[in-house]
Amino acid sequence: MKNIIGEFRYNQVFWVSFTAWFVAQTLKGILCFIKTGKIDFRRFVGAGGMPSSHSAFVSALAFGIGEMEGWSSPVTALALVFAFIVMYDAAGVRLAASKQAASLNKLVDELFEEGEFHQERLKELLGHTPVEVFCGALLGVVISALLLR
Repeated sequence: MKNIIGEFRYNQVFWVSFTAWFVAQTLKGILCFIKTGKIDFRRFVGAGGMPSSHSAFVSALAFGIGEMEGWSSPVTALALVFAFIVMYDAAGVRLAASKQAASLNKLVDELFEEGEFHQERLKELLGHTPVEVFCGALLGVVISALLLR
């Protein structure tokens, strides 16, 4: 049996993709600090916000696979389809869920402001705007292109 961990640590495409994710998450924290003047550690690890770390990760992955395996490879096609699905989900389904959570939280606040009803607030920052997805994807491609030289 092969030494999976020993071999995986040399998987350049994964580590470049992880770096793109990490840079995107760090940028979220920095942008939040610039906007609010407060450090919010949840922005460094949470979903939603600018830029999309999901998009950065999968676009770096797809670009890296394309560069390593060739752009006509079936594996590259699989990575690109996977990336498009993740980015569509981030800007579509998860963004809609974010808006629904915000509406439900507002409804609960307004209806039960004085009562004893205790409703846990729903997480509102789940999805991304198309601009956040595009910026994340661009960030991932740029990082992948720079680091896979």
